[in-house]
Amino acid sequence: MNNIKKKQARRIGVGIMAAGLLLSGGLLPAGTSQAAAATATSPVKASDSQVVLKVNGRITQQTGIVSEGKVWVPVTFLRDSLGMPLSYDKLEKAYTNGKGTSKVKLTVTDYETSISVNNFYINEYQAKNINNRIFVPFELLSDFLGYKGDWSAATGRLNIISKPQNTIIITTESIVKDRKDAPIKLDYPQFSGLANANAQQTINDTIKQTFTKFAMEAEKEIANKSADERPYEFDGGYVITYNEDGILSLITNQYSYLGGAHGMTYRNAFTFSLKDGKRLLIGDLLKANPNYKKDLNTKLSKLIKAEGGYLGGFNGLNTEKNYYVKDGKLVVFFQLYEYTAYASGFPQYEFAFKELLPDGSSPFAALK
Repeated sequence: MNNIKKKQARRIGVGIMAAGLLLSGGLLPAGTSQAAAATATSPVKASDSQVVLKVNGRITQQTGIVSEGKVWVPVTFLRDSLGMPLSYDKLEKAYTNGKGTSKVKLTVTDYETSISVNNFYINEYQAKNINNRIFVPFELLSDFLGYKGDWSAATGRLNIISKPQNTIIITTESIVKDRKDAPIKLDYPQFSGLANANAQQTINDTIKQTFTKFAMEAEKEIANKSADERPYEFDGGYVITYNEDGILSLITNQYSYLGGAHGMTYRNAFTFSLKDGKRLLIGDLLKANPNYKKDLNTKLSKLIKAEGGYLGGFNGLNTEKNYYVKDGKLVVFFQLYEYTAYASGFPQYEFAFKELLPDGSSPFAALK
């Protein structure tokens, strides 16, 4: 179920059962015994294997699982070994791990256990209920929560350490209008601690303006809303995908439901140089390859045309803004309906920088 369908299901009221859900490593903290029951629990399969979980080289009491080709870690590992507080919200029927800009929400419905970070739904990942214990894929930690792992399939051990982050402070600002028939809840990041005050102001203004503009558009829609229409809804959130090497990369979503068959989400991405606040385009990272446009478009053309919901029309990138950075990778995405059917969500394609750049080249070398 993609991000829009998740929100649609929540808006019309998905049936959610209440039960005491056991998490790996023990029961939830006091006050959370009336937890949401997850989707049908999955038994441990014969092909699944146990994973020894280590933090900074030290073996923990928690264990993970290898299942479906992925390493899964229990939610209580985030609490007990990574120090991310765990709580349960009876009203929302959701678990929350962490705090600040590393807050993970697990919303349990009859369909699935969806994952969001900073009000940004992570379409690619879902939590898994295995024998009444909730697990999340390790990629969630490495992609969005500032950790990296050294995984050994031979020994069944995963060592997790924190990534070296830029020395900046990230806080979440919100635009909230708690109307019963048209709530607005927009979360966006603001940054402090940059050495260059002008760069800091430029980055903050660029992101804030994106959300304030969306809020103004939402207010216009609300002003024209008829009293007999279904309730509207406006949401927005973000995730940080890269915060190293003097580079900051993030994705934002702005979702609106205006009473139709389904809502719509628009995605933005921003990659900045912290040295001067410049918003970087794909070409800024791939300048060591003079043929990067041709190479990238050839790869994208093949991939997007292979999508089951491809609608046609792709002749090459029409913007170099719709991308973000992960560890060693460039991720290019397209908007809903841009080239694919709605059910396809946001098609996105990962490319290792070493695929796109000459040997020995760094995408950030000229930016430091």
